[in-house]
Amino acid sequence: MKSKLILCSAVLAVLSGCASVPTADKEATNQAKQFAAPTEGKAGVYVYRIDTPIGAALKKDVRIDGECIGETAAGVFFYHEVDGNKDHIVSTESEFSPNELSLYTEQGRLYFVQQYIKMGAFVGGADVVLVDESLGKQEVLKTDMAIKGNCSSK
Repeated sequence: MKSKLILCSAVLAVLSGCASVPTADKEATNQAKQFAAPTEGKAGVYVYRIDTPIGAALKKDVRIDGECIGETAAGVFFYHEVDGNKDHIVSTESEFSPNELSLYTEQGRLYFVQQYIKMGAFVGGADVVLVDESLGKQEVLKTDMAIKGNCSSK
């Protein structure tokens, strides 16, 4: 019985590793964490994933209006500017099909979208939700900026 417990623990330790993605340099990360106003006519969108052990071994793509923003892992964020005063779609890779958030952005404003991992039938899926600016800023400050443009799916 004891050997089965040790074997199960070893298998679990191997399978529960943490995923990682390439991160930006410290200077770029710190600049993004200043939460400066976006470029004229634009809105800024922060998409982040908190650092939690739930789903830590999974990487999930994030797209805005179909454009690959990047692949997330626990504890990372992306900053992306979009046209202001327009509707946009923030989507994330999930188990069977993408999950989407419709987001109307006003020019000059910042928006914070949390990506989170949820249970799936076979593997963990992901979803996205809009959070208020004060919570979003607090959470982004705890994460590292990932390098944009690397998605695993086409």
